[in-house]
Amino acid sequence: MRTEIRATRSDIRIDAYLAGQLEGVSRSYIATLITDGRVTMDGNIVRSSAKTKEGSILLVDFPAPRMTEVLPEDIPLDIVYEDEYLLVINKPQGMVVHPAPGHPSGTLVNALLYYCSGKLSDINGVIRPGIIHRIDKDTSGLLIAVKNNEIHEKMARMIAAHDVVREYRCCVYGVLDADTGTIDAPIGRSRTDRKKMAVKEDGKPSVTHFSVVERFAKATDLALVLETGRTHQIRSHMSFIGHPAIGDPVYAPKRNHYGLVGQALHSCSISFVHPVTNNLIRLTADLPDYYVRLIDTLREETNR
Repeated sequence: MRTEIRATRSDIRIDAYLAGQLEGVSRSYIATLITDGRVTMDGNIVRSSAKTKEGSILLVDFPAPRMTEVLPEDIPLDIVYEDEYLLVINKPQGMVVHPAPGHPSGTLVNALLYYCSGKLSDINGVIRPGIIHRIDKDTSGLLIAVKNNEIHEKMARMIAAHDVVREYRCCVYGVLDADTGTIDAPIGRSRTDRKKMAVKEDGKPSVTHFSVVERFAKATDLALVLETGRTHQIRSHMSFIGHPAIGDPVYAPKRNHYGLVGQALHSCSISFVHPVTNNLIRLTADLPDYYVRLIDTLREETNR
């Protein structure tokens, strides 16, 4: 897989610059790719000490993960629902969903392969068995995995038809005036920063509904419902209206992160009609400790 990035700054070490532009890819892994001759600038292979030139084209050639690299790993899972067809996991903040460059192991997929003894759908290939939707590494909360291809196809159609309702909590910077609202703005890959998504005319239709849970002196706790499921949808939509998620390293890198290691975004509820039993499944996940601590801090800050 090749990724092209246009440098927007000069005189920055290329490994550091690329690590800042590529989500989930560590600087040490980029350094390895440079050593292996997999990084070029304007068509020339770069050295580890090379620095960026504004306007130059950086090309990163990621090696394709091999089947032998995706191995079962005995990693604890917080399973909130399971039957013979599917399961729903409460993913912790910091866990990557599936193997990717820089994250060949320790992912949710590695854990699922171990727990399910490899009995997962393979429609999305060997790198993403059982995965029909995903949440970001630093987003916590509920995620569905499926055990066979028939259920995968049914659940995928349900998600496309908006029959799977996903609710989130998100603490954002600033105080929102409106108690409720809808952000209906198309999202696509940013033209200036490959790490970001952005609202753009030629993006995909994207709709996020929000309501205020609690207001603080300098922040707001929100409940959100996704009508669509684009990459970084909540993060980019909230940034678009001037209220990025607290702790977001991509959309609010220079703000006070209140000690967080990632964005304050939690998938707290998911509901759907079971594709086999036709029973209504509604599952919730309590706010994780990092989110509760943030709320306590914001309340203390408000009451000073």
